[in-house]
Amino acid sequence: MTLRTRIAIAGGAVVAGALLLVSLVLYPAVESNVRGHLDHTLTVAAAQAPETEQAIKAKFAETAIDPGFPASPVAIGNIQLQIVAGPVRVGPSAAFVDLTARDVAVANGTSGPYFRDASYGGTLYRVYTALLPGTPGTLVRTATPENDPDPILNELAWLLVGSALAATLLAIVAARLAARGVLRPVQRLTDAVSRIRETGDLTTPIPVQGRDEIGRLGAAFAAMTTDLDASVGAQRRLVADASHELRTPLTSLTVNLALLTENPDDPQARQLATDALAQAGELNTLVDDLVDLARYGEVPFHTEDVRLDLVAERIAARALRRNQNIRIELSTQPTLVHGDPDALERAVTNLFENAVKWSPRDGCVSVHVADGSLEVADTGPGIPDADLPFVFDRFYRSPAARAHPGSGLGLAIVRQVAEAHGGTAEALTSEGGARLRLTLPLADAP
Repeated sequence: MTLRTRIAIAGGAVVAGALLLVSLVLYPAVESNVRGHLDHTLTVAAAQAPETEQAIKAKFAETAIDPGFPASPVAIGNIQLQIVAGPVRVGPSAAFVDLTARDVAVANGTSGPYFRDASYGGTLYRVYTALLPGTPGTLVRTATPENDPDPILNELAWLLVGSALAATLLAIVAARLAARGVLRPVQRLTDAVSRIRETGDLTTPIPVQGRDEIGRLGAAFAAMTTDLDASVGAQRRLVADASHELRTPLTSLTVNLALLTENPDDPQARQLATDALAQAGELNTLVDDLVDLARYGEVPFHTEDVRLDLVAERIAARALRRNQNIRIELSTQPTLVHGDPDALERAVTNLFENAVKWSPRDGCVSVHVADGSLEVADTGPGIPDADLPFVFDRFYRSPAARAHPGSGLGLAIVRQVAEAHGGTAEALTSEGGARLRLTLPLADAP
């Protein structure tokens, strides 16, 4: 069942439910009103009984017949009118419903007028009993069959049922026609998504119209396909760059191993084996960097409060133990950030290793930590201004750096970690050496 049909059925169901509720309220109200009008008619007829009696006597007087009002009921329209002369006793009545003790009480003046339902000759009557005005001890009874209002009520019931069915069908048709226009943007969105699925082209435009829920859904799809296209493009570039970077050490490693296999007694065998090990280590480092780059970009972090200044001090001490000929100057202030301790340590380590690699013998690496920012400066050859925007790109290596070992992923990992934490990584202009800055949002103060 299509969404359009479900909307049409739902619209019809809502209208049917509303009409059913109205009918359940309206029918009893009309029935009560009709019954009340019937009782009022009986009351008016009883009040007019003396005039009716006088009219009947005048009619009989013209024929010289006893003008006494008959004891049996007289039909006036659809109302039966009966006058019961006193004394009133409990028991049968002339050609009408029996007299009761309450009728006797009304005739004696000890009870007021009342209504009751009584059966006579197989017909159920609504009977009103009261004193005949101006005649103590005499009763007047007006009655009408209970089924008199039934044709009106039956007609009303059929009218309500017919109206409900007609309105429900009309609502279904109207809802379906309206759903066609309302769901047209959804259809266009579905067609666009289907084209993307069939062609794999994430640049297919997604229709976005209006600011309602459907418009926001289209905008969300458009943003999602844009992000997916960027992600797929980045993955393709990463694969292309990685294959290029892996090919060189793999080629060298393959050549060295082939030479060792062909000439195991060659005097250069030891050197070839040493080169092969170095190339294998370079491959291992490159693979580790690729894994870290993907991990820091996709896997959710385990975050906690981290003292960035203590991380810098710990990594600086480690760098001094490995590089005795480098001097490190630390200027730190207590700096609390919220992030993944391992990722932050890897990013800071990469900044230190980059600075140490480019610093000359007896050079100096300056580190400053304050207000969520860690800045590392070295005394190396520096970074040309033209290369500053690309320093943190994957596999980017300036022409001057191609002679040095490295994969071009260390600083890319720094930027990946920074952006994953909502921070930034940037290369700053400097008169001497390189100056790199990692900026992270501060954690909330305890």
